[in-house]
Amino acid sequence: MNITLPITNLQLTFPIAELKKAAWEYRQEYIDSNETYIHGSGGLLQAVDYDSWLAKITNAQTVAQTGWVICSTYFALVDNRIIGTIQIRHTLNESLINSGGHIGYGVRPSERKKGYATKMLALALNKCRELGIKNALVTCDKNNLGSARTIIKNGGILENEFIEDTGNIVQRYWIDTESK
Repeated sequence: MNITLPITNLQLTFPIAELKKAAWEYRQEYIDSNETYIHGSGGLLQAVDYDSWLAKITNAQTVAQTGWVICSTYFALVDNRIIGTIQIRHTLNESLINSGGHIGYGVRPSERKKGYATKMLALALNKCRELGIKNALVTCDKNNLGSARTIIKNGGILENEFIEDTGNIVQRYWIDTESK
């Protein structure tokens, strides 16, 4: 049984060297759950080592890699335990307009359905406002009802659905960050 508790001490923090052990434990939980992607992590699951991943996401805050946009990646922490990852894309390219959006986020498998994603998204929307993003696009797969609820709880308004080349249906929601 999952219990939703009031989440008061969750914070977003940029990854630092001192969080290496916690990050690798977080990553391992995804591997142990047979998941092949960590949303909002800037490629943590595919990283060869923590230091190179940290350098990559640090650089991504000011320099866009080919085909990407400038972005900021954060850990969502509760008492120095990584609960999730969240990435804010400062601008959108064609791919992100269709199915990526301004914000991508993931919650570690053992901490899902406890309200963390809702709080993480709320904090990310504050950061979007600070970046001058007045309307944030947040997307999710149509079959991801939990993510859709998270987006709607944060003021998301469904604009439309986009069908990817694979046939996957992506829902596109807009959130007014200035009303947060």
